[in-house]
Amino acid sequence: MTQNSPPSLPDLERFDPASGALSGLNLVRLERSGAIFHLRLNRPAKRNSVSDEMLRQIHTVFLNLPADVRVLILSGEGEHFSAGLDLSEVSERTVAEGIHHSRAWHACFESIQFGPVPVIAVLHGAVVGGGLELAASAHLRVSEAGTFYALPEGTRGIFVGGGGSVRISRLIGTALMTDMMLTGRVLDANEGLAASLATYLVPAGEGLAKALELALRIAGNAPLSNYAITQALPRIGEMSPAEGLFVESLMSSIAQGDEAAKERVRAFLQKRAAKVERR
Repeated sequence: MTQNSPPSLPDLERFDPASGALSGLNLVRLERSGAIFHLRLNRPAKRNSVSDEMLRQIHTVFLNLPADVRVLILSGEGEHFSAGLDLSEVSERTVAEGIHHSRAWHACFESIQFGPVPVIAVLHGAVVGGGLELAASAHLRVSEAGTFYALPEGTRGIFVGGGGSVRISRLIGTALMTDMMLTGRVLDANEGLAASLATYLVPAGEGLAKALELALRIAGNAPLSNYAITQALPRIGEMSPAEGLFVESLMSSIAQGDEAAKERVRAFLQKRAAKVERR
């Protein structure tokens, strides 16, 4: 392999421990290759709509990741990423039950956005409602051609409850989110990319390969640097400029003080590390 050629992609293998918190999960499928972990939503007959039990299993995974995992890929089995909330579980909830249910979604997606490792979502087919809220909690989103996005809550008489009013509106703006919710507007893959719902757009069937390519790069970073990026950037964005700049200085000094970071700087100065080049 030449210095500029892309690395070969890893082969993912089934991860199914016989015991522990990650054993016996049936609505998600787990795979891994070294430091890369892969979670597939596994309810294809229901377009991967998120039931209470699937939400619990997703949350369980993010709370119990093996300590040596450095990056996680999130995808959906079958023809769709996720069609969102399982509406069959909604109709009989009381107001109080609805609040607790929404807070359970918040807790799950917080464990994704502010979990221990960067998360790459691979999007295809329907990314709708709660499925879009789930995707928005990831740090990077790779969309395949044919992906479509919608927030049909308004047309169904409900409201987003999985953090979309915060995460999605920050990605696409309140105006576009309002349009999608009021009118049922559907965005195609190109429109989703332009609106920042996706970070990358690739041909159909190539999303996982692209995610693995990105995961290899991310897993090669210093873990503390990855953690600082995923934890600090969204929080700094919520601060005043003065507060944000102060926190930035703290995170910068912490990252630079890490021994792994010092070795990487030494490697660059001694020309042992690759230079930044246009890809």
